[in-house]
Amino acid sequence: MKLKTRLAIAFLSFSLLPIVFVGMVLSMGRLFVLQQFNQFDKMGPEVRALIMQMLITGVMMLVFVCAALTIWVYRSILRPLSKLQEATRKIRDGNLDFTLEVEDDDEIGELCQDFEEMRIRLKENAEEKLQYDQENKELLRNISHDLKTPITAIKGYVEGIMDGVASSPEKLDKYIRTIYNKANDMDRLIDELTFYSKIETNKIPYTFSRINVNRYFGDCVEEVGLDMDSRNIELGYFNYVNDDVEVIADGEQMKRVINNIISNSVKYIDKPRGIINIRIKDIGDFIQIEIEDNGRGIAAKDLPCIFDRFYRTDSSRNSSQGGSGIGLSIVRKIVEDHGGRIWATSREGIGTEMHLVLRKYQEVIQE
Repeated sequence: MKLKTRLAIAFLSFSLLPIVFVGMVLSMGRLFVLQQFNQFDKMGPEVRALIMQMLITGVMMLVFVCAALTIWVYRSILRPLSKLQEATRKIRDGNLDFTLEVEDDDEIGELCQDFEEMRIRLKENAEEKLQYDQENKELLRNISHDLKTPITAIKGYVEGIMDGVASSPEKLDKYIRTIYNKANDMDRLIDELTFYSKIETNKIPYTFSRINVNRYFGDCVEEVGLDMDSRNIELGYFNYVNDDVEVIADGEQMKRVINNIISNSVKYIDKPRGIINIRIKDIGDFIQIEIEDNGRGIAAKDLPCIFDRFYRTDSSRNSSQGGSGIGLSIVRKIVEDHGGRIWATSREGIGTEMHLVLRKYQEVIQE
């Protein structure tokens, strides 16, 4: 308990003692006053006036002290407690849009401050929960749309094969390739959702190791190239890094980064002949991976937000490309966990270029 509060309580106690004492004296002395009343009449008028003036002054002083103590108790204790009670009712009713003003810095003032901090924290938690619920609803809408689109296409092509529409080997091969691509899209979406759940619980299974840049990205491009051929997209690979350059990374998760970026590029290519170029550059202590496409591009107002969770440039969802809205947010999370960074440049109608930077592995020589 602070000194200010202790002194105030002591002042209150010692101020009430004279009132109690005077009351006891008056009660016990009423008989004495009655017995001495006759002698009082024998005193001079000056003495009687002085005694009456002293009694009136004493009573007025007691009244003033009581009034001052009452005001002090109300302002220091009762009014803050009343505000606390009102704030408690508002929180009980779910109203967190108010401010509890703190006037003093004593124990009650600290209590009010703690209560105000609790209200702010409750409001922040409520807003976060509301945003989380909205994001989950948005995710469910995206999933339902993105799963329905390839499933509908697969059913349509399978029915065409069953009905004999694919009468020629070329048409049959085209139907089968389309079914395969749609199935891959569904597999990637389900994989994204599984990985997203791990991000939410901070349980991403990283296994870091030394990776040779040339061999690793050569294998990635070779694997991606098979899918690009089936989609009639030209894939270019340009490596400007020496054979001995290495990075410390999780090979599986970095492959997820490359696949997510490329699948996002494929999704928005609107040219008859799609082109995706992958360039690996040496920039001193870092390597820079650039993935360029000739898609429809991204508007300048959308470019800073494309790595945000659930952000979609085609928010109306009228396009057939779909997308869960979490692919690029997963990419940024993995890259940042590797100590790197990622950004994008784009021109509408021309294409988009993703820039990814990772630090090289360097031996530390100790003397």
